[in-house]
Amino acid sequence: MSFPLLTATAALPAIGAIATAAVPAARRTAAKWLALLVSLATLALAIAVLVRFDPDGARYQLTESHAWIADFGVRYELGVDGIGVALLALTALLIPFIILAGWHDADPLETGSRRWRPTQGFFALILAVEAMVIISFEATDVFLFYIFFEAMLIPMYFLIGGFGDRAHAGSDEKAAAQRSYAAVKFLLYNLVGGLIMLAAVIGLYVVAGNFSLQEIAEARANGSLDMATNTERWLFLGFFFAFAVKAPLWPLHTWLPNAMGEATAPVAVLITAVVDKVGTFAMLRFCLQLFPEASKWATPAILVLAVISIIYGALLAVGQRDIKRLVAYASISHFGFIIMGIFAMTSQGQSGATLYMVNHGISTAALMLVAGFLISRRGSRLIADYGGVQKVAPVLAGTFLIGGLATLSLPGLAPFVSEFLVLVGTFARYPAIGIIATFGIVLAALYTLVLYQRTMTGPVKPEVSAMPDLRMRELVVVAPLVVLLIFLGVYPKPVTDIVNPAVKSTMSDVHKKDPKPEVEAAK
Repeated sequence: MSFPLLTATAALPAIGAIATAAVPAARRTAAKWLALLVSLATLALAIAVLVRFDPDGARYQLTESHAWIADFGVRYELGVDGIGVALLALTALLIPFIILAGWHDADPLETGSRRWRPTQGFFALILAVEAMVIISFEATDVFLFYIFFEAMLIPMYFLIGGFGDRAHAGSDEKAAAQRSYAAVKFLLYNLVGGLIMLAAVIGLYVVAGNFSLQEIAEARANGSLDMATNTERWLFLGFFFAFAVKAPLWPLHTWLPNAMGEATAPVAVLITAVVDKVGTFAMLRFCLQLFPEASKWATPAILVLAVISIIYGALLAVGQRDIKRLVAYASISHFGFIIMGIFAMTSQGQSGATLYMVNHGISTAALMLVAGFLISRRGSRLIADYGGVQKVAPVLAGTFLIGGLATLSLPGLAPFVSEFLVLVGTFARYPAIGIIATFGIVLAALYTLVLYQRTMTGPVKPEVSAMPDLRMRELVVVAPLVVLLIFLGVYPKPVTDIVNPAVKSTMSDVHKKDPKPEVEAAK
């Protein structure tokens, strides 16, 4: 039997989480290094998955299948397509940077009632989330996916509620209450979505008799499983609702600004660059593959919600006074682009959406982590408390600018290619939606450049006059992300070559072909 590479990729961070949590309380530094080494080893396994994956081979590769709960048709089934491989690699890539960026975020505090912060628990929870996200990208059994889709909420709840950012160091009970509120809101929103999905999962089993994604999809394709129209639509809505909460899609988005605002910057990156991608990934893997006709039926409504997310998120980002909440609302706008690309039902749109998931993860990580370094120095998240930072910390300001320019999809940086593909793919089939969504680009330029102007330029405020520039650990975090943004902006082919065959299969699932361009004949 071949080495179970996919299982190892998910099991290693899970075992590392247990080992990190078991490190003695006095050995905080050892726990940090252990977590970092485990995340790097997981990245090495993810690279091995990439190397072994053949984009032109079978749709699902490196598959594993074992009996689990035989009486209910539940199996431990894993497999990755090009989309799953790309997001698995993104997750494994970002976790080491998240750990390095949060190196001191759970250190003991000397003031107030929070004199001790469980450092080991902080890093163990990050590894636990990584393990659950990775297996979510690998699972081809619907029930197995559901378990980890829901289970990741528990460590995220404790990361949001238990560890506030350094702007709240030594803070009063009000700050602790805000963190608790954000964590509970995150948990309740996602639990409600998960419970609705559970009902749909049970309904799918009643209709199909098993939970195997591949078996159900094949039965749908060859006509041996014929769902009633209303049944398929209700099941689709049950799955989509849970994924739309996770994504998040307007109007189910309101938990995200609270969660990102109150969490530490590395945890905020974990939320929006890693965990939320499970929602958009699942739309491609489960909604379109299991319920193709219902997906086409719901497309007009979903596109309207997506374009509302794009404009609404960007407008609220323009009006923000809090740096982290601005990035949160910008992410809502970006997720609108991703969902729009998925449901445009064109190969350009879906390729762009998948590439957008990868590029958004890298760009948001770069911007939010640099913002976290900035906030930790000043002790404030308010934009008005900054000014003239580029004169005292030019490297910090420069990396902040690159992250911001990537967020507004500047040509030459990675998100531009994906946003361009999404808009082209959408315009080809739904020109009105594509035109309206384009205004999101204008608003993105507005909120990004205004943020940079108000924090980095102008007179140097006394409170930032002694602000140190990026330290070596912080440069190690940011520099590779900047290099990736530039590289994928100039040469996105390595990612598109992996995801395009999977997108082609998804288009086949929903029986869609790209519309032919309407070119007026030359006279």
